[in-house]
Amino acid sequence: MAKRVGVDKWLFGVVLLLVLFGLVTVFSASAVMAKSAFGTPYYFMLRQAMWAISGLVALALLMQVDYRRYNNPKFVFTVVGITMVLLMGVFAMRDSHNTHRWFRFGFASFQPSELAKPALVLFLAYFLQTRIHKMDDWKGTVLRAALPPLVFVALILKEPDLGTAMVCAAVTALMLYLAGMQVKYLGIGLLCSAPVLYYMLFRVPWRRARMLAFVNPEADPRGTGFHILQSLIAVGTGGIRGLGLMEGRQKLFYLPEPHTDFIFANICEELGLIGALLVITLFIILGYRGMRAAFLSTDPFARFLAFGITSTVLIQAFFNMSVVVALVPTKGITLPFISFGGTSLFVMLASMGVLLNVTREID
Repeated sequence: MAKRVGVDKWLFGVVLLLVLFGLVTVFSASAVMAKSAFGTPYYFMLRQAMWAISGLVALALLMQVDYRRYNNPKFVFTVVGITMVLLMGVFAMRDSHNTHRWFRFGFASFQPSELAKPALVLFLAYFLQTRIHKMDDWKGTVLRAALPPLVFVALILKEPDLGTAMVCAAVTALMLYLAGMQVKYLGIGLLCSAPVLYYMLFRVPWRRARMLAFVNPEADPRGTGFHILQSLIAVGTGGIRGLGLMEGRQKLFYLPEPHTDFIFANICEELGLIGALLVITLFIILGYRGMRAAFLSTDPFARFLAFGITSTVLIQAFFNMSVVVALVPTKGITLPFISFGGTSLFVMLASMGVLLNVTREID
């Protein structure tokens, strides 16, 4: 196909809209809490704005870099190696809320598990591009392809961060399936992971409490069921049109993490069903344009790269929204481009820069 002059303007526009919408909603969700804790209502919004500007700069630079430069074993394995070192090094840091997820540098922090997502997409795109016709070889292809992602997932589970680990596992499974892996291998993988999932969900006391709260949140409305119930109250209160921007009540020290994990609940309360559908529509457009780039590309590396990046965004968005409306148990997963979280926003925008460069090849 003839090389395109510019990037996909629809994709670029949607990403920009999501980021700007995120800045507004982060401010709306956090202003009262920030004023109480830090003396200024702009605390979280300004920090998010700095990360957004940095991420947009990275996006602008990376969409000018030919994606083929990443199709290099030295680059790929350097990224994988650095990511693995960071995932192990985080355990040397002081814990926060009994978790080891962040490197902290004064007022700034960095979450290496966010880097693991594009790193595993890059590795799988590089590894699978020449093995599309060898997917029946479970030992030489499937197992070797799954090994680095499994190490990533194990380290992320150890932090512990089950939500991010599940996103990484889901993206890996989808990319292997796209490459032609037989469904039976996916079934074997699920069977092998079942004991680990059972232990993580039902043998770890606080996760077991979450599972029980998911089944019957009314049994403990001020304890384990609090998150789910307050989220559902926020969603239900919004109705069709919402209470109005800045007018939400659940964020006033009722809804936990209204600017991060439960920001979609605050959107539903303030902007109603119309606002929620707007957000969902933006992600659908992003998903369509990303998948279009993947399936129209004639370069296998570009196809896997675009598919993996797009899948990561869509899976994470699906998990976040599903938690808010109680379709799945509570997990700490941000809504891409919208939730407060510097590392997540920066890495997502940088990944979009790579995806936008791939779209230059689509006629």
